[in-house]
Amino acid sequence: MNYAITAATGNFGQTAVRELLKLATDNHVIAIVRNTEKAKALFPQDVEIRQGDYADEASMQAALQNVDRLLFISSQPGEEVTREEQHRNVVKAMTANKVKFVAYTSFPNAQQSTSGLANDHRLTEEAITNTGIKHAFLRNNWYLENEIGFLKTGAANQLTTYWANGKAGWALEREFATAAAKVLTLSDPKEVYEFAGKARSYTDLGATLKQATGNDFEVKQVTAKEYQTGLEKSGLNGDMAALFTSFQEPINDGSLNENSNDLEKVLGHELTSLPDAINEILNRN
Repeated sequence: MNYAITAATGNFGQTAVRELLKLATDNHVIAIVRNTEKAKALFPQDVEIRQGDYADEASMQAALQNVDRLLFISSQPGEEVTREEQHRNVVKAMTANKVKFVAYTSFPNAQQSTSGLANDHRLTEEAITNTGIKHAFLRNNWYLENEIGFLKTGAANQLTTYWANGKAGWALEREFATAAAKVLTLSDPKEVYEFAGKARSYTDLGATLKQATGNDFEVKQVTAKEYQTGLEKSGLNGDMAALFTSFQEPINDGSLNENSNDLEKVLGHELTSLPDAINEILNRN
């Protein structure tokens, strides 16, 4: 059996490759990457490294030759070639190479979500479904690592701000990635997994951050405009400040407020407790 993981040099991909090597010991593991030299420095020699760029359909056609089961990690938005087009290239390559199964990292409740972030994922899910290829959609909630600014400010015992109402199902990125690798090896996976931690608000996150650090800082909700202005005062340019501010939009619009135990079920154990998860992130940053 030939297993492949796209975008394998990212944090998510690296974790998935390591987990797959443990799960699929009698099978062949392929890492599909844009930068092969970087990949060679990251992965052991028993991982086959292939060059493949979502923006280049021909490279993906070559990269997916003889692949049986594929973990298709979604690309980042905002690149020169749109994410919709990048993903379409991957789907075409999967179809041409007769990939037997694909697990695709998607967005929570992608088919019904009103979040702008869901659009490309919805289209990709539909494109995969239309191929007839057996699939699993891994609808990942929010990585706790996305809140590194919030966590670091509290760890420094400083005023910690946020602007979004609503809740998110935060969990560690490595837990989402480990679950993705496990789904790839299942003989009878579900079609849809809503992967999430327990739904929590920023008030909850702030209280747990105090518990994890032992600090007693102020956690304050501000407006989105005030939040962006604060980021600019800290040294970010306007575009970057706007980008970081936008990260809270899917929390504010309710897109991430879900309660699902799919992640724990696939992992086979409870998620890392939120205080421990916070300290894990702080200790590596």
